[in-house]
Amino acid sequence: MAIKAMGRRTQQPATVSEDSWIEVAGLDKQYQPRRSAPTQALRDINLTVRRGEFISVVGPSGCGKTTLLKILAGLSPKTAGTVRIAGTEVVRPLREVGMVFQAPTLLPWRTIFDNVMVPAEIQKLDPARHRARAQELLDMVGLTGFERKYPHELSGGMQQRAGICRALVHDPAVLLMDEPFGALDAMTREYMNVELLRIWRESGQTAVLVTHSIPEAVFLSDRVVVLSPRPGRIAEILTIDLDRPRDLGVMSSDRAGVYVERIRRHFNAAGVID
Repeated sequence: MAIKAMGRRTQQPATVSEDSWIEVAGLDKQYQPRRSAPTQALRDINLTVRRGEFISVVGPSGCGKTTLLKILAGLSPKTAGTVRIAGTEVVRPLREVGMVFQAPTLLPWRTIFDNVMVPAEIQKLDPARHRARAQELLDMVGLTGFERKYPHELSGGMQQRAGICRALVHDPAVLLMDEPFGALDAMTREYMNVELLRIWRESGQTAVLVTHSIPEAVFLSDRVVVLSPRPGRIAEILTIDLDRPRDLGVMSSDRAGVYVERIRRHFNAAGVID
């Protein structure tokens, strides 16, 4: 459940650089099953993310994208290397991090508003302040009037918007997203991409998105991190020089197409991870 990504707020060191808000150095991850050979998921990942930046991570299936995100969230231990967020080494879930999973994972017995409030309740944050924050977020994503509905009464896209609100309600410094729109139909997914850009712009969070869609990564991101086949290594970090704010027309532009084709060349076949 998304609430597991929420931990205690740590004191931010005074010397944190906004150019290295997220810092990953020499990161390795190896899975060691009891009855089979070890699997090297990630190898020598080195990455810095600026405060307020939007980063997407793409790569072939099984290359370690979700593993990387879970390590950033403090949900999976690393094998070697260092990972820091806002100057704090990640060894457990941090208060500074919110996470949106592939499915909304809303609690079916709670209303949408009460689902959004779960992280604040778990962390025993000020109820009045965070109830106001929850309402502000629901208004921002277009769910005004749906606060007392239950998850089954909302569409998939609306549920995912509620999941994003839940991840943001405690004002995290970093928003991590693991293929949040993968289960949506194409039209809803495009709409949610535009909504996500607006939410990111208005909330000011640093965002890291894992996606299988190269066009989606190009449309949303300041930079795209391309991982190689397992064990995942950084094959390229591509800066996306497209003007902001962006609308859906950008996706069909020649400039966006150049970036999409450049990323696809890493995988030797158009659409291999799309």
